Amino acid sequence: MAKPRLDLKDSGEPVADSLPLEQPLPASSEPVEPAIDPASPERFVNRELSWLAFNRRVLEEAQNSRHPLLERLRFLSISASNLDEFYMVRVAGLKGMVAAGVATLSDDGLTPAQQIARVEQMAGELIADQQTEWASLRKMLREVGVAVLDPEELSETDRLWLDREFREGIFPVLTPLALDPSHPFPFIPNLGFTLALRLSRKKDGKAINALLPVPSQLQRFVRLPGEGTRFVSLENVIGLFLHRLFPGYTLLGSGLFRIIRDSDVEVEEEAEDLVLLFETLLKRRRRGSVIHMFCSASMPADLRDFIANHLALKASDLVIAEHLIGLGDTRQLILDERADLQFKPYIARFPERIRDHGGDCFAAIRAKDIVVHHPFESFDAVVQFLRQAAADPDVVAIKQTLYRTSKNSPIVSALIEAAEAGKSVTALVELKARFDEEANIRWARDLERAGVQVVYGFIELKTHAKVSLVVRREGGSLRTYVHFGTGNYHPVTAKIYTDLSLFSADPALGRDAAQLFNYVTGYAEPIGLEKIAISPLSLRGKLIDSIQEEIVHARAGKPAGIWAKLNALVDPHLIDGLYKASQAGVRVELVVRGICCLKPGVPGLSDNIRVKSIVGRFLEHGRIVCFGNGFGLPSPKAKVFISSADWMPRNLDRRVEALVPIENPTVHEQVLGQIMVALFKDQAQSWEMNSDATYTRDPHADREDAFSAHTYFMTNPSLSGRGRALKMNENKPVAIATRRT
Repeated sequence: MAKPRLDLKDSGEPVADSLPLEQPLPASSEPVEPAIDPASPERFVNRELSWLAFNRRVLEEAQNSRHPLLERLRFLSISASNLDEFYMVRVAGLKGMVAAGVATLSDDGLTPAQQIARVEQMAGELIADQQTEWASLRKMLREVGVAVLDPEELSETDRLWLDREFREGIFPVLTPLALDPSHPFPFIPNLGFTLALRLSRKKDGKAINALLPVPSQLQRFVRLPGEGTRFVSLENVIGLFLHRLFPGYTLLGSGLFRIIRDSDVEVEEEAEDLVLLFETLLKRRRRGSVIHMFCSASMPADLRDFIANHLALKASDLVIAEHLIGLGDTRQLILDERADLQFKPYIARFPERIRDHGGDCFAAIRAKDIVVHHPFESFDAVVQFLRQAAADPDVVAIKQTLYRTSKNSPIVSALIEAAEAGKSVTALVELKARFDEEANIRWARDLERAGVQVVYGFIELKTHAKVSLVVRREGGSLRTYVHFGTGNYHPVTAKIYTDLSLFSADPALGRDAAQLFNYVTGYAEPIGLEKIAISPLSLRGKLIDSIQEEIVHARAGKPAGIWAKLNALVDPHLIDGLYKASQAGVRVELVVRGICCLKPGVPGLSDNIRVKSIVGRFLEHGRIVCFGNGFGLPSPKAKVFISSADWMPRNLDRRVEALVPIENPTVHEQVLGQIMVALFKDQAQSWEMNSDATYTRDPHADREDAFSAHTYFMTNPSLSGRGRALKMNENKPVAIATRRT
């Protein structure tokens, strides 16, 4: 397949004709009466409904015939797992507000009860479509040799094999539970599967209800031996042999159910020992209130009502699944042996710039700033940076934030190695990284045992900034090297999340990074930061000031533009700022993967704002923001920043985040002219947001020649990472558009 290239004029000047930014501004400059009152709640999209719209786009990738079948199944699994977490955290929060009598309105003017009603309707439609898509994918997978069988399809040989498998590998861990006055309703764990049974005793016809919890340690799908790739669901295997669990009983009716509990964790400000607090809260999470229940369609209505009453659930809290409960588990069907049904493996490039310096990260960074674009460029560059620091006798200190990392983290290993070598090592471990708290506690214990100074940051703030700082003796003085990232220090997610890693030896960035660490370790509020902005102190203000500067440029008749790439856009102050910019004639182009509470294209309010979402093979995760600075976009004189923060109140008010300028010309061109332009040009995985908050897939998406930003990044070396061996006029990166906004 030929490498995708962007359009070039015959004269050789680069242009980007298909970019939204190339579309002309409205012909008339006369002010337009806003179709929505700029002070009305109607100017915002509901946060929860916008998230459900995002998860709908994830599900639609399961329907995308351009993807291999098992990748489509992966999208279905992700969509289902996403929805589970949404209920555990967001819906649980809304229901908690209703239970507490809180009637605070959302930014779009809805009470918690109104939001729940709309969420239930929209989520119900999504769940139904997930079930339909599973049935469709199951049929297609069977046609290519991957089959999930029903019990009636099993041969006698299959049943004999399953009989032995059940006796040896399943029966020993099952615990049947009768329900009667002497056997109260048991505790069902969060996301736990349970078989509900209505039984009749053969000797006297007495009916009983019983439960059979399915341990999470068991695989959801049992693979059958023999030719082909064949599975049977665990619940169907158990159903075949219920007589072994309840001898002397006749089965009258049964069904599978699965519950979701409130799993959010609140941290009390007065907690003195944060580690012990979280160990307690993790235990409490497992016993959160039940907020949602999935039931199989086979379950009799009276049995379903019996369970719902015991769990204090209303009819609206129940969902009946026509096919398979717990679609997130279908990821277990994605086997390495069927590589023909998956994306072709991609091996990330290692930055040639570092190889040119013999693998010496410090030498490469001293020569010039580097941006590494993950996953297209290897996360090994980050690991090597820290490993080299750990082994280098001239390195005297390392400081590191850890929000999420992997099970056998090479980052943690490098920090331990450095501490054991006698270096001063500080690790800021964020215990409040949702669903990773338990792992982070273990890392903290390991680091402390090795002599690392472990700090847990603020109780009331999450430390979400991704920063490494290395201090090295050079020529009789100290030099600071820094790494600022948009993603976590996690080698596994770095293979599927698109993120940016900036390496620099800029003394000002080093001083700012040192102040950031002092802020979270010693509560020393930064004074006079030279280049970066941090939340909750200055990041929102910096963004609002920059938006206002673009408004001033537009009113002065200068080119004015704002480009941003985010995971979520929720903050009402920034949204209103963008609305004002649009009304002043500033062109605003946004790539927002997930939640977007801004309404683009509303006459008189947001005519000059366009929003697109990219959902594809890799999860768009990096945050970038660009301001024309009086020269329009793209321009070598534009202001470009990368950040760990999305534009959400939680990131700007309740987290420690960083906004970092990109100043080196090569890196600046890479981020602005290569990455951002390619994202705007993407057709294959793009969705355009409409003014009514619906999304429309790019009309060119199904064409064979549809431009894919991800394919482009996989097949073209980055500007700052390329080495001397790559001539600048070969494999030219995405061209910068000549027309300015």
